[in-house]
Amino acid sequence: MQISVNFRHMESSPALKDYVEEKLSKVKKYIDEPVDAQVVLSVQKKIHQRAEVTMVAKGITMKSAEEKDDMYAAIDLMVDKIDRQLKRYKEKLKRHKPTTANAKQLQKSVLTASSVDDGLAEPEIVRSHSFFVKPMSVEEAVMQMDLLDKSFLVFTDARSEEMNVVYRRSDGNYGLIVPQGS
Repeated sequence: MQISVNFRHMESSPALKDYVEEKLSKVKKYIDEPVDAQVVLSVQKKIHQRAEVTMVAKGITMKSAEEKDDMYAAIDLMVDKIDRQLKRYKEKLKRHKPTTANAKQLQKSVLTASSVDDGLAEPEIVRSHSFFVKPMSVEEAVMQMDLLDKSFLVFTDARSEEMNVVYRRSDGNYGLIVPQGS
């Protein structure tokens, strides 16, 4: 497991780094393949201790962040949360068969609002990101969206091979957008 620990608004501490590495090494029992973990420890307003982790393994990204008055307590809560996410993910993997279809590449662009509002011929692109979208079931897409703590997720449906969108509704339920054939 590759673990990178960064410190923000606080002094670098080998003891905290060792503590994070020790705690996170216990969660790798859920994932067989190499795991890349990015940890950020920060202090906000001199009293709020925040621990965040982003883990990438098997094409799945999981995030966890916790805030406490004590950094060690924040790390413990963060690791407990990621442990629960990984446990839930592993259980769901047991129930789903992996798909062998090819992943599709998707391009995401962020446009400036003023360039769209002004009706310019070519809107101004602020940021662009390209990534692969692997085929998955609706249940897997909802699980991935929850693990990433996002409000929506674009994915390729494993059965129809169509690009779909799953989203969290304001009433707490989930919605699914499926394109209609022509």
